[in-house]
Parts: sequence; structure tokens; C-alpha cells
Amino acid sequence: MGVLLIALLITTPILLICASVFVNTGELWQHLAKTVLSEYITNASILMIGVGLGVFLTGVGTAWLVTRCQFYGSNFLEWALLLPLATPAYILAYTYTHLLDFFGPIQTTLRSLFGWTNINDYWFPDIRNIWGAIIMLTLALYPYVYLLVRVAFMEQAGRLVEASRSLGYDPWSSFFKVALPLARPAIASGVILVLMETLGDFGTVEYFGVTTFTTGIYRTWFGMGDRLAATQLSVVLLLFIAVLIVLERLSRRQAQYYELVSSSEPPPRYQLSGIRAIVAFLICILPLILGFIIPVSYLSYLTGTNAEYTLTESFWEIAQNSLILGGISAILACAIALFLGYGQRQSKSLLLNIGVRVASMGYAIPGTVIAVGILIPLTQLDQHIDHWMRSTFGIPIGLVMSGTITALIFAYLVRFLAVSFNSIESSLIKIKPSLDEAARSLGNNLFSTLLRVHLPLIWGGSLTGIMLVFVDVIKELPATLIIRPFNFDTLAIKTYEYASDERFIQATTPALTIILVGIIPVIFLSWRIKVSRDY
Repeated sequence: MGVLLIALLITTPILLICASVFVNTGELWQHLAKTVLSEYITNASILMIGVGLGVFLTGVGTAWLVTRCQFYGSNFLEWALLLPLATPAYILAYTYTHLLDFFGPIQTTLRSLFGWTNINDYWFPDIRNIWGAIIMLTLALYPYVYLLVRVAFMEQAGRLVEASRSLGYDPWSSFFKVALPLARPAIASGVILVLMETLGDFGTVEYFGVTTFTTGIYRTWFGMGDRLAATQLSVVLLLFIAVLIVLERLSRRQAQYYELVSSSEPPPRYQLSGIRAIVAFLICILPLILGFIIPVSYLSYLTGTNAEYTLTESFWEIAQNSLILGGISAILACAIALFLGYGQRQSKSLLLNIGVRVASMGYAIPGTVIAVGILIPLTQLDQHIDHWMRSTFGIPIGLVMSGTITALIFAYLVRFLAVSFNSIESSLIKIKPSLDEAARSLGNNLFSTLLRVHLPLIWGGSLTGIMLVFVDVIKELPATLIIRPFNFDTLAIKTYEYASDERFIQATTPALTIILVGIIPVIFLSWRIKVSRDY
């Protein structure tokens, strides 16, 4: 029963958003539907197509080259290509805008070299548009596809490739007719995950002036003051997400049709030399340079040369706020995920399994939608409490739940519980049921069995879940922006505010800190890649 209650509590914001479709929001929603809804759908579609194509080409191409080809730097690139995963897209947007701006270092250098005096003397591309957003999102999100597809390529048996070569296929034909079709489930899962992240992005599209559902929800809520219309915009966005979830489930179902033959045999690696090795190296190093090396180097340089403006007392305060929020949310998420996963393991109830699965779907829901789903009931609860206190004791108390750290942590739990749950569930599945039976036969109850048997075996998965949730909380922008208490800032919030106010120098230190924190799981994943390669 406790598992069901927690699952219901976690899913309540999402259920309330879905229920709002039956509420009449009046003329404002009709106005939005006639004026901007088509623009939201068009921009969202363009973003999904552009980013989906970008991460497919980048992720699949680099995964194939470093997995199946041997060239100078391939072993280094195999793990280094994951580094852009630590850089949020909105930080890339802020950094490249400052780099490529009229008064930025690149255009300033060009004008000094060629004697240009104003913008009419030359043409320079503007990235603050939907195409720039596509590039930023692609650079930040392609590692999702790269990671999944690289694993799929490694698991393909070498015997299959050898058989294709014996049939006269060259490496390109073998790639397109054998390796790529076998990797389709991994490719589909990675691309769909990226599309979910694209639909939920707020910082990049808002900064580049691209009107999407996330920016529309934010403006409808805070600009127009119509919360019900914002919830119905959230429903439309959830429809996009639901379609992607169904497609992702179907792609997983396809995986059972692909049987790995003698998977212990490593696939052969083609030795590249000369111009082929140079081209392969450039293809792989380019997304690493653009997605990690350039932004990190530029942010580090500006932070170091402007330390008196960046490493201030306020920075340490917001860093402390972020660390506290991340630590509390990560530990709570791991504890709840362990409770749900262990309850699911002990019970075979269909209702419980459905409740746990629904509760772990929050990662697919954008932060703006979750924020709306949380604030509506909490605001109503605050109004009832305030009315009761006024009528009973004559004391106005204002906000009690909404706009508090408690509400913010709850939003993080709804958003990122799936991350810790998947890590813990994958560890629990590997424990044989016979260990539970043996522990019970020795007089251990459920709690002592969990404490003495399961926890020592799943500590790796638990630590992974805590680490991933901690990093996700540090990077989260839209939910924090909407729910945070007044005068309570985090690294993501200050980066967003400074960049929005064109105070990029002050934004460099919190932005760089977010990236450095994000490198933690990337190093862990890189280590796992090295272990798998050595094994």
C-alpha cells in the first residue's frame, strides 16, 4: 500500500495536467489556439527534425568510426566523445552567442585583420534563431545516441561481419546492410530520448527567441496570468511526448528479433591510414571541439581573467544552494526508488507494477509541465490554508507550500525519480530470488533482507542513481525558474539571469561550475567504456 501511495503522489502533477483538458479556459485559450499554437507546433516539428537528423548523423557516425575502425586517436575519442554530455545546451547557446557576437572576439579579430569598420562591410551568420538552436541542441545531445549505438555495435558478433565480407561486401556495404539494421533499436531509443530533451528545452530556445511549447507555457503562466491555459498548452506538449514514448517502447520491442550470435567474439576493427585516418579523426574530433573544448576553454579563460567579478561571495552562496538542493534531492530520489523497486520485487501485483511504471515516467516530462502540475494544487492548498487561518485566528500566513524549497525538491523528485529508479532496478534484477529465500529461511524479515543482502549488492547502482540525479538537479533550469522561492538562486538560475541581462562575464563561473559537476557521470561512463573495451 505504501508503494502505491508514493507512486500516486509522484504521478499527481502529471494526472492533474491531463485532467485540465476537460476544463473550460475561456477566450484566452481560444486566442492562443488561433494565433500561436500553430507556430509552437511548427517550431517544435522543425526542432525535432533538425536535432533528430543531427544527432543521428553525429552519434551513429562517430560510434561506428571509434568502434569498428582503428586510427590515430580512436582510443582517446572513444571516451572523450561523451564529454559534451556535461555541457547543457543553454550554456552552449550563451557561450557561442558571446563568441560570435559583433563585439565578440571572433568578429573583433576579423575586423582588425581586414580593416572592416562596421557590419555593412561584411556578412557574418547570426546563430540566434531556430537553426542555431538546432546546432546547440545537437552538440549537447548527440552523446545519448553515441553511447547507445556504440554499445550496440560492440555487442554485434564479429562472425556476422565476417560473413558479410565473405559475401563480397566492402566495409561501407557491411555497415549499411548488416551493422546499421541490427543497431536500429538502439538508434531509435537514442534519437527518441534526444527528441524528448529537445521538446523540454527552455533555456536555449528562450535565449534564441524561438517560440515553442516550453516558452509558451512560461509566458502564458507569468505573462498573461492564465494558469489553466498554460496547463492546456502543457497537455498538447504531453501529446508529443506520449507519441515519442510509444515509439520508444516499440523500438525496444523490436530488439527481441535480433539475436546476437557468438557475442563474445569482438567485432573486427578496420585499420585506417593516410587520408582515411585523417578524415575519420576530423569527423570525430569536430563535435568534441565544438561541444566541449571551445566552450569550456572560453569559459575558463573568462573566469580566470575576471576572477574579481566572478568569484564573489554571491557565487559561493548560489553554489551552496545548488549543492544542498542536489544532495537532498538525490538522496531522497534514491531512497524512494529503492522503496519502489524493492516493493515491486516482493509483490507481483499488476496494479502496483503499473503505478511504479507511471511514477517513473517523469523524466520524459518537460520541467515546465511538471512545474505547472505542481504549482496548481499547491497554490489552491495555500489559499485554503490561508483562508482558514484568517477566518479562525485572524492571521494571514500567505504561501506555505508553493514557491518553497519543499515544492522545488518535490518537482525534482517527479522529474528525476526515473533516473535513480532505473539504476536501482537494473541492479535488483541481477539478484537471484534464491538469495531472498535463503535470507528468509535464516530468520531475516523483508527489512533486514534488504539491509543485509540487497544493499551490499546494489550499492553500485544506488551510487550511480544518486550521482546522476545530483547532476541533473544542478543543470535543471525551467522547473527551478518557475517554482524556486523568492531570492533563492541556483547556478542554473544565475547563469540564465546573467546571460539574459547580457552580463556574460558574470555568467561564466556558474556556467563553468555546472559543466565541471556534469563531468562526474561522464568520467564514470568513460571508465565503464574502458573496462568494457579491456574486457
